[in-house]
Amino acid sequence: MGAGNRYNFLVVFFVTFGSLTYGYNSAVIGAVIGLPSFFTYFDIDIKSSGGSRITGATNGLFAGGGFIGCIFITWLADKVGRKRSIQITASVCIVAGAIQAGSVHIAMFLVARFMMGFGVGMVNSITPLYQSEVSPAHSRGRMVGSHGFILCVGYGLAGWTGYGCYFLENQEAQWRLCLALQIVPPLCLLVGSPWLPESPRYLVANDMQEKGFEVLKRLHHQPEDEDDTIAREELYQIRQQLDLEKREGWRQGWIKGWILLFSRKSYRKRLLFGFLLLGLVQSTGCLVINNYQVLLYNGLSLYGAMPLMLYALWDTWAAFMNFVNSLLLDKLGRIPIMVVGQIGCSISVAGFTACLARYGGTDNRVGNGFGVFFLYLFVTFFGGSMDASSYVYSSEIFPTSIRAQGTGFSVSGLFAFSLIYTMCAPVAFNSIGWKYYLIFIIVPLIGAAIMALFYPETKGLALEEIGQKFGDEVAIDLTHLSAEERARLDKALVHSEVVEMEIKA
Repeated sequence: MGAGNRYNFLVVFFVTFGSLTYGYNSAVIGAVIGLPSFFTYFDIDIKSSGGSRITGATNGLFAGGGFIGCIFITWLADKVGRKRSIQITASVCIVAGAIQAGSVHIAMFLVARFMMGFGVGMVNSITPLYQSEVSPAHSRGRMVGSHGFILCVGYGLAGWTGYGCYFLENQEAQWRLCLALQIVPPLCLLVGSPWLPESPRYLVANDMQEKGFEVLKRLHHQPEDEDDTIAREELYQIRQQLDLEKREGWRQGWIKGWILLFSRKSYRKRLLFGFLLLGLVQSTGCLVINNYQVLLYNGLSLYGAMPLMLYALWDTWAAFMNFVNSLLLDKLGRIPIMVVGQIGCSISVAGFTACLARYGGTDNRVGNGFGVFFLYLFVTFFGGSMDASSYVYSSEIFPTSIRAQGTGFSVSGLFAFSLIYTMCAPVAFNSIGWKYYLIFIIVPLIGAAIMALFYPETKGLALEEIGQKFGDEVAIDLTHLSAEERARLDKALVHSEVVEMEIKA
């Protein structure tokens, strides 16, 4: 399968405004709780049990909304299409961001936080889903990996915004400006969305083959490919696989699709792997570290603007490592990278926990400095291995007819685990301190073993070919055709001589 052209890359990277939406909007709370003016305005004592519960609720409600959003998008994406779903999710995020920025009561803020979670839950599912369906097989890791890279750019922007707002003289404007800027990425996405093409796989699956073929030609046309054989091959493969699914009764509607997902062994396996993968991502402690990082620096006797600057630098480094991750996926594969990453994350958290237990609350600059070092070592492993990889893998392992449901369910694992970890974190910090981090040392090691033993590699395969890795039949395996077989197929497709041609790989 050929590489994408310039138009293909523009489409994939424009839709990362959705990635930026998720990244900034999920990370901004980490910057906001680092601004004392936020707690002053809402009259919250951060050191009290009530203050800890409210802080936990801001993250818990966001994660709860995200979980519901992930499930809702599984219906919406198949009902109205990928493109219209992107427009709806962007609109929800704009409204939620405006309400958060204008909140005059903590209850109003918490409701808006839940709404934002719902919106970003949808956008965090539909973005990699859409990217995977418009990307060619041999560039899919890099293209879908851009989701992880740009969402971390959003993390970094949130961190630097919080750092800059700390110096504003108007204290109320400090946190309101941070929250108001949540509106910018989804607004850009909404304004530019009419230019986006609909997913060709969605079009073909809904009996709009001519439109699907036109989109494929625009996405994959190369100057040397005058007959658009790449687009013809992909259309043929999509049609053959969808016909196979239809004959076997796979395409049965949204509700029956869920029943099939849980009743068919190969589908249950994919659901489990996708959900568990995103859960393992959160079990590294990434979101707890990100959202409460300023408080962690306080525990290392760092106060004032310094924690906000370290937080911003941390997120910026995370973005760079995600970019590296996206470049390596199509070369080294998904599974080896994630296995190494989980082990590295566990070692890093162990080092940080030791520093926090031994030097936390003291003036030992060397010990606390090593604590900061281990936080940066953690994000080096996490950003370089887990973030982008998990979105690529979870969006590519499901067949077209249930990809929206499978991807949404997988990403819901991120929010389900986030809900547990982030809501418990403030109370746990106040009660058991560093011992809470033992979870993030042990679970990733278990996850690394599970992935190394059971998760199949998907590098270089077309979306329609990945099913064979999970025991399903595939209609045609283009990736492993011989040169002679490939030439015969291309000739037949160009001259429209084949509809049900049998080619055995």
